[in-house]
Amino acid sequence: MIRAMRYGEKLQQRMIATGSRLCVGLDPRPDAHEGGIEAVPEFLDRVVGETWEQAAAFKPNMAYFEAMGIQGLEILEELLGKMPSEVPVILDAKRSDIGETQKYYAKSYFENWDVDAVTLNPFLGYDTLEPFLNWEGKGIYVLAVTSNPGSGDFMRQKLDASHGDKYVFELVQDIAVRAAAEGCKTDVGMVVGLTNASADVLDRVKDFPLLIPGLGAQGGDLNNMAGKGRTAPDTINVSRGITYKEMEKSFGQKAKEWADKISAAYPVA
Repeated sequence: MIRAMRYGEKLQQRMIATGSRLCVGLDPRPDAHEGGIEAVPEFLDRVVGETWEQAAAFKPNMAYFEAMGIQGLEILEELLGKMPSEVPVILDAKRSDIGETQKYYAKSYFENWDVDAVTLNPFLGYDTLEPFLNWEGKGIYVLAVTSNPGSGDFMRQKLDASHGDKYVFELVQDIAVRAAAEGCKTDVGMVVGLTNASADVLDRVKDFPLLIPGLGAQGGDLNNMAGKGRTAPDTINVSRGITYKEMEKSFGQKAKEWADKISAAYPVA
């Protein structure tokens, strides 16, 4: 019997095939287009069509599609149906709810839309993630250290000695440790923002797959990832830097430039 490929394996294969860790973020902004919402599908088709050869993954952000109402969800559904099958799709939803509700989110994303991975907020506890944990070939990324300054309010706070002097994000990391120990079919990784990926943070992050936002418009430093000896398939997201900056360049050209910058600092092993 042939074992099904895990999500992390699919992502790793894609990175090796492309030599790229670039995750292309898809955050459509209708007000940036002369045709408004009606121009968004063609815009997304061009972004995907021009960047997929450089992309280790694509990351559509639910908020931007939801902001367009029902039409936005229809645009997302149509887009997902046309994605290149060899490129993993990470749906950036950041959902969090009690387990019964999460069961329906999991069905929506993994069964109906068949995305490869989804981002989740873990702060309601392990039981709220369980509906996502036994989907063959799928992955989740739990929010551990986000790229915004406010991640210092909770995620990067240190606990007292009774918790082993851990940071809050290490409690989040324990979710990934537990899921692996329990043999869950779903791979569990973490979101660690490049803007807040200090040595103190990265030295405590285990070798689980990381989704790394914060490069490009947010000003994260790629050198933070250099020399850490990581083997997990970490992917680094660029959204606005490809889709809404330097518009005199093609999307493909910008994707190639970002992929090369990432590879120079953090090459695929």
